[in-house]
Amino acid sequence: MTPARTGSPDSLRLALGSTRLRVGLAFVLVLLLVLGVRLFQLQALDLNGMAQAGLSKRLTTTAVQPIRGSIVDMNGKYFARSVERYDIVVDQRLSAVEEFDRSVPDADERETDIPIDQGFAELSAVLGIDAETLKGSIMGDKSFNYVAKSVTPEVKDRALAVGIPGVYADKTSVRTYPAGPVAGSVIGYVGADGAPRSGLEVSLDDQLTGEAGSRTFEIGGDGIRIPYATNEDVPAVDGESVRLTIDQDLQWFAQQTIASQVKDYNAEWGNIVVVETETGAIRAMAESTTLDPNDPEATPADKRSPNSVSASFEPGSTTKVITMAAALEQGLIEPTSKFVLDNRYTVGDQTFKDAWEHGTEKRTAAGILAKSMNTGTVQIGQKLTKQERYDWLKKFGIGEPLGTGLGEENQGLLTTPDSWDDRQQYTVLFGQGLTQTALHTAMVYQTIANDGVRLQPRLIDAYIDPDGTEHKVPEAEGTRVVSEETAAETRKMLETVTEEGSGKSGELDQYRVGSKTGTAEAPGATGGYDGYTLSYAGIAPIEDPKYVVVVTLQRPQGDLYYLIPGLSFQKVMKQVLNSNNVPASTTKPDIYPVEY
Repeated sequence: MTPARTGSPDSLRLALGSTRLRVGLAFVLVLLLVLGVRLFQLQALDLNGMAQAGLSKRLTTTAVQPIRGSIVDMNGKYFARSVERYDIVVDQRLSAVEEFDRSVPDADERETDIPIDQGFAELSAVLGIDAETLKGSIMGDKSFNYVAKSVTPEVKDRALAVGIPGVYADKTSVRTYPAGPVAGSVIGYVGADGAPRSGLEVSLDDQLTGEAGSRTFEIGGDGIRIPYATNEDVPAVDGESVRLTIDQDLQWFAQQTIASQVKDYNAEWGNIVVVETETGAIRAMAESTTLDPNDPEATPADKRSPNSVSASFEPGSTTKVITMAAALEQGLIEPTSKFVLDNRYTVGDQTFKDAWEHGTEKRTAAGILAKSMNTGTVQIGQKLTKQERYDWLKKFGIGEPLGTGLGEENQGLLTTPDSWDDRQQYTVLFGQGLTQTALHTAMVYQTIANDGVRLQPRLIDAYIDPDGTEHKVPEAEGTRVVSEETAAETRKMLETVTEEGSGKSGELDQYRVGSKTGTAEAPGATGGYDGYTLSYAGIAPIEDPKYVVVVTLQRPQGDLYYLIPGLSFQKVMKQVLNSNNVPASTTKPDIYPVEY
């Protein structure tokens, strides 16, 4: 046999095949290495953030609403509060079952194979909704549907204990007003959409609202929540509560009192303001017609505001106390200064007259105030320059913002003296040619009662955190308007009004009272005068002033002589003094002579 020669065709083919195999194997190994590296990059390093992008697509975030803060009176009684409620909702795609299992309450075991119709029957008994109606709400292909809205926490727990798959609860809240119409115009209300509509609910919305939280969870491609996956909760921060200076019981009494007198006199409206003299705290701000926040539509829109701070009017003779105090402070008169008065008094081409006909009378300054004589008030006011008259009105707060925190405030109208005509320069001395609210009037008398120091009216006493921490609203520093001596002399003149003048209707059996009445023409819609505004402002006990009460009646019908706002003053002042255990007066009235 002849041996094969090296380099024969067979050996060449074997060598070539071996080379191809090695090259192919190397290529496959390189390819696997590239794929492995790439897979490592994608899954381990995630250089392009693809895993995070996928997670982001699966994450769903929903808002968690905070509980709105409460509004309470000075003693913690609720005017407004938000109570915890739950909406029962369903993911219908999870409820398409014939049977389901559920946990047994207070036991480490489960009930199995419960027919879905049995679940509907049990849930019907809990929610008070017909079983067929429930079935229509729960069965279907929606990822979200309401089953029942605003149920109590107890009902929520019982509903979820039924265990129907896909049924769960969303936390919400309901705004309630336990005091109803008591101070309703001050409190305001929140609409069905949760938005504040009026009163303190609007002006204090930032404090009451709180901060929303959030709930984040993962959902699968089928839209169903993935159990045990990402679940992050940012808790909501509930709103602050607000404590007012108002006494709810006194507010109710004052509202009943003024509503009764407005009805008796067929007046357009009326209000009563009660202020604590030493602090400026508003203890009552009562309207004859007031909003019930639980049923706001029952009150006409034009009668929902608190007229005590929103309605501005010419006050009339209650302003004479400013003229008297200013003249006393500047040393231009004394309470016993003497004046000869006729029924009419003319300055230039302007004639002023008193409300009743009389002959020549000899009156003291105290007697002029007691009988509310325009003629004598103008004679005294003449001693002040136009600029001084304006400045004194401003010092007593006329034409100035009230600063109660209510959005509906009206600061009134006091034009500058360069715009006053020949008549207005004198009518401002007795409360015409300017406008102010009932609370402005109350703060004028608070100044006299508080030894001449004017305070800012206080409606908000404190803000209270959800954990109960209180943040007391600091009392603003007062402004001295007149000296203690002038304030004391003016108070004695006001007691003279009660004992010898127009304020007799407000006398109290056990307390000494200083007061002043006011009557001013009320302008109508067309610009002319078509009625009157009556006021009664009083301080008690006048020897140690604790409270100011101001009563206002707009356009009462009948003979002015028989319309007596002092009757409402009498009732409310007696109530506030008795309920706060103010000792009865032990001294007799101290008054000035009214004639000489």
